[in-house]
Amino acid sequence: MPPPSPRYGSASLADLLPSVLAALGVPGEQAVLDVALERPLVCLLLVDGLGADLLAEHAAHAPFLAGLHDRARDLDCGFPSTTATSLGSLGVGRPPGVHGLAGYTVRVPETGAVLNHLRWDQPIDAERWQPYSTAFERAAAAGVAVTRIGPWSFHGTGLTTAALRGGDYRGADALGERIIEAGRALETPGPALAYVYEGDLDSVGHRQAPGSAAWLQQLALTDGFAARVAEALPAGATLLVTGDHGMVTVPEDARVDLDANPALREGVEALASEPRARYVHTRPGAAEDVRAAWAGTLGDRAWVVLRDEAIEAGWYGPEVVDAVRPRLGDVIAVARGQHALVSLSVEPFAPLLKGMHGSLEASDQRIPLLSVRA
Repeated sequence: MPPPSPRYGSASLADLLPSVLAALGVPGEQAVLDVALERPLVCLLLVDGLGADLLAEHAAHAPFLAGLHDRARDLDCGFPSTTATSLGSLGVGRPPGVHGLAGYTVRVPETGAVLNHLRWDQPIDAERWQPYSTAFERAAAAGVAVTRIGPWSFHGTGLTTAALRGGDYRGADALGERIIEAGRALETPGPALAYVYEGDLDSVGHRQAPGSAAWLQQLALTDGFAARVAEALPAGATLLVTGDHGMVTVPEDARVDLDANPALREGVEALASEPRARYVHTRPGAAEDVRAAWAGTLGDRAWVVLRDEAIEAGWYGPEVVDAVRPRLGDVIAVARGQHALVSLSVEPFAPLLKGMHGSLEASDQRIPLLSVRA
């Protein structure tokens, strides 16, 4: 049975900022989600790796966030469920089929090179790669004071430029700095939008596994950070908290070694994306045979489809523009359960990862949308 497609247009991460902008009075934005404001002051905190299932399961370690959690408000992050894609969906306010940041890594159609969206390791102009206006640009053009707050090292990078450009950027490496900057950003007489990024929960989840002792400690620290951000905001401002994906622990015996199986390399030119959402680029004319070989070998460990089937199923949203289509694999294999499709020749760091994400499974897809008024 194929997996359900992300709920683009009704309950997805791509719907969040357009709904916020509509609540702030920005013309032309669609309010898909109910965002109620007392004052036109919004701080959006994105916690990398904050999955809805993980928050519900470990609520005792995050009393502030869990106290705001209403499962009816959970969103789908979109496919693949990974940071670069989710930041594109959030920042641009459109699904991956339009913004085109459609994976941790994707193959560049013009050169055949593989672009890592997080490191931006190819000489590609970010605004040409993702040419659509961001929600931050649209808000700033409408007179909203827009402030983006995150690590100094993110300022001006390819991913930040492609997905999150617009307004002012305030570098803040320490959590205390981000708390203060979030409060300052909303100290304005007119409408204001602050965006704050926090990534440590994701990092610990990858290295130690979600639910581990270290991860639970980090969740508690993240919970306290979110509570402090809420306290720092002006009275009547709204704090929204969400994530960019969930995460699962992948046991050693659930990892399929793609390099060790000749049947999975026949007819394959390149692999991209990541272990729980694998893009398979094939030699001309080989896509059908590759799809059959992967489906037969992987069985119920993965959903294996042709690119056009994934597009028709709505995995990337209701529209996939011409520029984005060739960035996707000719064959797409999506891990099921706790499985992962690992290639050490592509990702030599994979043995170091205990937690992974990327799939269409609810554990990877579902993220909370939390709201509290200062």
